Amino acid sequence: MENYKFTSESVTEGHPDKLCDTISDKILDEYLKQDSKAKVAVETMAGKNRIYIAGQITANAKVDIEKVVKNTIQEIGYDNDRIDLDYRTCKIEQNITIQSPDITKGIENGGAGDQGLMFGYACDETEYYMPYGVVTTHELSKKLTDVRKKNILPYLRPDGKTQVTIEYENGLPKRIDTIIISAEHLENIPLEKIRKDIKEAVIFDSILTKKKIDNKTKIKINPAGVFTIGGLLADTGLTGRKIIVDTYGGYAHHGGGAFSGKDASKVDRSAAYMLRYIAKQIVKKNLAKKCEIQIAYAIGEKDPVSINVNTFGTGRSSEKDLEKMIYENYDLTPDGIIKFLELDRPVFSKSTNYGHFGNKDVTWER
Repeated sequence: MENYKFTSESVTEGHPDKLCDTISDKILDEYLKQDSKAKVAVETMAGKNRIYIAGQITANAKVDIEKVVKNTIQEIGYDNDRIDLDYRTCKIEQNITIQSPDITKGIENGGAGDQGLMFGYACDETEYYMPYGVVTTHELSKKLTDVRKKNILPYLRPDGKTQVTIEYENGLPKRIDTIIISAEHLENIPLEKIRKDIKEAVIFDSILTKKKIDNKTKIKINPAGVFTIGGLLADTGLTGRKIIVDTYGGYAHHGGGAFSGKDASKVDRSAAYMLRYIAKQIVKKNLAKKCEIQIAYAIGEKDPVSINVNTFGTGRSSEKDLEKMIYENYDLTPDGIIKFLELDRPVFSKSTNYGHFGNKDVTWER
């Protein structure tokens, strides 16, 4: 289709699922600070003023997990269990075992930590080589957090979601059709004030977003009305439930594996990062206007079982030639990816929020 509308969403770091992703990645990074070969697969579940940590960790390290959890909750800004969550009073339960010896045996010679398929994607719609809708919805979520933490809108609370619908013409992003923002807030703040403040301080102060707003753009702020009960009193949180928010906002395929809480021996994460890097290079070097790459692994084996490239008819080279180029130029074994992208360091919590791709602070984007 040349003319169509496409919608993507994002969430703030205080959204219950993102809170859990952040806790899982903070725990992972703490282990990697002490042991670069740490094997970590940590899941977080959160409910009413209670955090539950479960998973498998094998590492030469001692980490105070409860301290990491409470510090993370405090950094995000949850300090009131009457309306959402309090880092000082929340209960934390742990259920941690070691990594399965069967998996350890399979990966000790550099094999993949699991079977599975992963995707990487890039396009030339923005300077970040990401789709316009994804970038703008993350921009709004980040701005929603910034105006709260900087006390520009001090009545806002950590929980929030954003959504942007882009209208495409001749295959290119033409304008923003609809913006939706839902933001948790303190009691007794007039809804009209919230809507006016967010429109001015968040939407019209976001650089990429306001470029494609016109007088027909529909803006819906807290469309359900009052949002004073949020966080874990309104919703249960779970690691790995925002996989589309984390990647390409629905513009590209997804292999199904989540990222947060997993060390780089888990190809769900590391291979997805590597494919993003390669897809971005293909677009950056004008070999295609957009590119999606799929890869697949067998557990315990080093080399991928398949690679597939799709340039959606925009490639200057054939897809077979691009696949050959990838095989010849990149080491796609788990160890090769870890070495190339330096994924044995505590870098993962840098990418937990506002998308794992498009952030220039991480190696797979540089």
